[in-house]
Amino acid sequence: LRVQIKKKCQRKRPSCPAVLDHFDRQYGEELGELWTSARTALLDPRSWQYGVMLNRFNLMLTPHELHHYLQSKPSLQCYIHPLSLRFPSQAHRPGRLKQYYLINAASLLPVLALQVRDEDRVLDLCSAPGGKAVAIMQSATPAFLCCNEPDPHRREWLTKTLESFLPHCLSSRVTVSGQDGRLLGQTEAGFYDKVLVDAPCSNDRSWLYSSSIQQGAQRLKDREKLPLIQAQLLRSALSAVRPGGVVVYSTCTLSSYENWAVVEKILEDFPQKYALTLDSTRHHRLGLLVVPQNGKMWGPMFVSRIRRKE
Repeated sequence: LRVQIKKKCQRKRPSCPAVLDHFDRQYGEELGELWTSARTALLDPRSWQYGVMLNRFNLMLTPHELHHYLQSKPSLQCYIHPLSLRFPSQAHRPGRLKQYYLINAASLLPVLALQVRDEDRVLDLCSAPGGKAVAIMQSATPAFLCCNEPDPHRREWLTKTLESFLPHCLSSRVTVSGQDGRLLGQTEAGFYDKVLVDAPCSNDRSWLYSSSIQQGAQRLKDREKLPLIQAQLLRSALSAVRPGGVVVYSTCTLSSYENWAVVEKILEDFPQKYALTLDSTRHHRLGLLVVPQNGKMWGPMFVSRIRRKE
């Protein structure tokens, strides 16, 4: 992999005071002393680290060789550097596969928790921009992967991502859908073996650097509506998965209202129907929370793994 790595020399980006003040109040209460170190990490974008996920399909193979290669055991490979070094992003070029995908390494945890196997039927309910869909295809060769994204602009972004990383011969296995994820469970009830709900959330990293006070204030106002939408998406996913199948719910926020509370609400509504199968190192039975720290700049990322029992 011949690329030049450069340390990004950039002026420190200013944070949005309204968002930072809100985070200080909420996360100071929810995370205690852990928020102090997480706050320091989030306020220094120059130190943020990214993983380099290699594309297993970027090989000079004939169609016949590629067919045999796809029968071999897939391997998800992501490399990280202890320093905040950045690989350059690769531009989308029609007909050319990219060598790697830049990703927050914690973003691979929901895919690993999903444990996709060859010939599984998989739904990525909120798929754009497509990084987790690419990771799924690096780790297994499912019988069918539906990448759903209702927003037209984000769906176009998703389509370009898939075209940049997956060979044309997989087009029969991977499809892009534009349905309302909250309703999809009704139309495709019990069809999937695995469902990923990487839900729209208050993305702490990007919201902290809102471009204006007005944008930050609007985002904080919209934040109040997110738990309801997230619960609707998770409920739809649990309808779409078959009995015995697995749903992974994830966000990239530290907010307990969008993480623990959403999962707890669903389990309270259907106490006999679902079983939680992933515990947390943050002393909470409903999921795993990754909190960024100096030298370990992964996350925020929340992951909860739920199995449908009936």
